[in-house]
Amino acid sequence: MFAKEIYMQRREALVKKMQEMGQGGIAIFLGNNDAPMNYRDNCFRFRQDSSFSYFWGIDEPGFAASLNLENGKACIYADDIDIDDIIWTGPQPSVADKAELVGVARCASQKDFETAVQFALQNDVPVHFLPQARYWNRLRMAELTGTAAAEVFNAAPYEDGDYVHASQELVKAVVELRLIKDAVEIAEIDKACDMGVIMHSIGRKACKLGALERDIAGAMDAYANCKGWGVSFPTILSQNGQTLHGHDHSQIITDGRLLLVDAGLTMDNYYCSDFTRTYPSSGRFTQQQREIYDIVEGANETAFKLAKPGTTYRSVHIDSCKYILGGLKELGILNGDVDEMSAEGIAGMFMPHGLGHNMGLDVHDMEDLGENLVGYDPDQQRAQQLGLGSLRMARKLVPGHVITDEPGIYFIPALWEYFRKNKMDKGFVNFQKLQAYENFGGIRLEDDLLITENGVRHLGTTRLPIKAADVEETMAKE
Repeated sequence: MFAKEIYMQRREALVKKMQEMGQGGIAIFLGNNDAPMNYRDNCFRFRQDSSFSYFWGIDEPGFAASLNLENGKACIYADDIDIDDIIWTGPQPSVADKAELVGVARCASQKDFETAVQFALQNDVPVHFLPQARYWNRLRMAELTGTAAAEVFNAAPYEDGDYVHASQELVKAVVELRLIKDAVEIAEIDKACDMGVIMHSIGRKACKLGALERDIAGAMDAYANCKGWGVSFPTILSQNGQTLHGHDHSQIITDGRLLLVDAGLTMDNYYCSDFTRTYPSSGRFTQQQREIYDIVEGANETAFKLAKPGTTYRSVHIDSCKYILGGLKELGILNGDVDEMSAEGIAGMFMPHGLGHNMGLDVHDMEDLGENLVGYDPDQQRAQQLGLGSLRMARKLVPGHVITDEPGIYFIPALWEYFRKNKMDKGFVNFQKLQAYENFGGIRLEDDLLITENGVRHLGTTRLPIKAADVEETMAKE
């Protein structure tokens, strides 16, 4: 929890932005509740809704809040515990005490929250709410607003305009505020990145021939659990690096293969990190692996050098992919003009994902509010090409943006066949040459970046080894 003035300033800024858009009424926020794992009293570890955490700061289940968009008055809603609760939890501060810690003078019960929302609706007072990620919150919001549950389910705007009853104005205001990280947020993300470096170093040290993938992943996750809230997403750790979300950890580290490790740590206040490195299982790259690795590392560095205020991350993605296309052309895997290959979407055959995404309180920050609204400026349209069409962050970069830089090259035989069958290769691909990479796997290299006033910097005080020679040297010493 930050100082209460931070939350007060955030709420004031939200009221101002809503008023600038001509919006009045009230904005209501649902915090998350405990989520049962398999029965009511056996729950997953509690995780607060990120927007509730951002504006209200209380990291406990059973809370809601309202913000008057006319006068800025705020109210926290929750029920004080009774003796039945105290038996299980011990004495707890009152709701009023918790509200005071985040700068809210007024509090009331959850029943009062229902009454307040109903009063607003009955008196034609606009009620603004965000799309709800959790199913319980979707059902709760449907109940509060008298909306069919199915319509609230559709409120999450995964496509532009798919809001139904959620407030598009509130979403835009929240996105605008949360996109730009302030000094206290950047400090927390730096800490998360420093711990993420240690987490990845544990995994790298454990990458030994004969080791089990699950043991490596378990050691990394254990560190995240000991030092923070836990992992920022289920750890991706696999020698099948061509599978973008390789969550299976059942293999033994085998000579001649590559281990792709994509993992992040979440702080207790939910700010997080997200790094990827790819390691030679034996500690040394083969010549074929080194050639591909160097291309990916060069694409990562290209993106870092190009990312700066005023540049769109869409253009950075395209130029990073052109670097990859040029490198594959030098190896004889591709033939033809790099610009033409880029225009035809050939890069998607080898990198079918986007260069990066926003990061903050969530590892894919705010994508529950709508990927296009978060990652695209109003004058931008999502592309249809494989790869570029999956770019989650395309916006013109401004100071305070926190983004990932994660190019990759993946050899996916099923995708080759798809391109060939549908004549998507346009004659640029040397399929005969590709056969030598059928069992290669994939390589991804990811860093977390902060756009500054003068350019860009890596987040965290140290950086994981990324040059091939540095990776080999580091592994040889461990």
